[in-house]
Amino acid sequence: MKYRPRILERELRKAASHFPALLVTGPRRSGKTTLLRHVFPKAQHVLLEESDVVARVRSDPRSFLDALRPPVILDEIQNAPELFTYIRARIDAANGRNGLWLLTGSQEAPLMQGVTESMAGRVAVFSLLPLSREEVPELTLLSGGFPEVVAAPGARDIWFRSYVQTYLERDVRAISAIHNLAAFRRFIGLLAVRCGQMLNKTGLAAPLGVSVPTISQWLNILEITGQILLIPPFHENFGKRLVKTPKLYFADSGLACHLTGVRDEAALRDSPFLGPLFEGMVASEIVKHRINRGLDRALYYFRDRQGLEVDFVLDNGNRRLTLIEAKATHTPMPGDATPLERLASGIKHYRCAQLLVAGALPAGPPTGVRPGVTLTDPKRLHSHLS
Repeated sequence: MKYRPRILERELRKAASHFPALLVTGPRRSGKTTLLRHVFPKAQHVLLEESDVVARVRSDPRSFLDALRPPVILDEIQNAPELFTYIRARIDAANGRNGLWLLTGSQEAPLMQGVTESMAGRVAVFSLLPLSREEVPELTLLSGGFPEVVAAPGARDIWFRSYVQTYLERDVRAISAIHNLAAFRRFIGLLAVRCGQMLNKTGLAAPLGVSVPTISQWLNILEITGQILLIPPFHENFGKRLVKTPKLYFADSGLACHLTGVRDEAALRDSPFLGPLFEGMVASEIVKHRINRGLDRALYYFRDRQGLEVDFVLDNGNRRLTLIEAKATHTPMPGDATPLERLASGIKHYRCAQLLVAGALPAGPPTGVRPGVTLTDPKRLHSHLS
């Protein structure tokens, strides 16, 4: 499969000159191993998934590490978290040598616990989501950004069906003792049809016949394995009554399309989920833009009790905001910018650096919908976020 350059490469190279260890987390099959092997081609690669390898690590971790010649890529290290302590000892004995330990993992929260307990200050932590449109402009809402789907779009449905099955069997079972995987699979499908909505745990629990704490646990699993994005409401009080519930999106639009039964462009055009799916794609592109540069996500939405809603509020720091509306249309209208303008005029302690309407535009240079409002599309969105 042809390698697709990743924006995160620059941050990894920079970190390797300042930190003895690097950790790249993210969804399974997002390209973590391929990225590290490309950036560090001379590094030894060890996959910590085969049962015999994991058994050897657990029986004699010192001998396992003694047989390695850093720099080394330890792939899926969540399967052997006991190595963190021994790696730390080797780092401390390495006299300041950097870029020797290159780690990947598909489960962020358990990994973070091991890092904070054993390797604080010694490891640079990154997250890698599937390919962005900045990296591969020809991506579509249907394809999403998983590299294997991009490489073989004709097998998209087979790939996603297999991905859901293997994800349930491997990552989910590794994190939590879920006994009813069939109910969990229905839960994922139910989330997909509620993409772009404010999270309602009670509304999710009732049709599945499970408790709200169970829904919270399942959401946590999907979030820490990089499958969903929970976008919180903007936290500042503008003298209005604000909602406090996060909105939910899938990190990959192709997976969301698969789960909602959208199989081709004709079905997508007629789908009642087109708007939320497009909105989720925009959310994912913004998050990818940020984390690929080593930045905090800093992405929110705004909604008050009076009905004013803006899809995305990006906090750029220094009290500067970018306000974004996502519209799944080839013909954005001037009225699409009204929520942006209303919110911008009501913010007293922030400066709204940009007002953006992200539409599903045809080829060609976009034009403004109103003075002071920029019209863009997912392929060009990143150029307005730098």
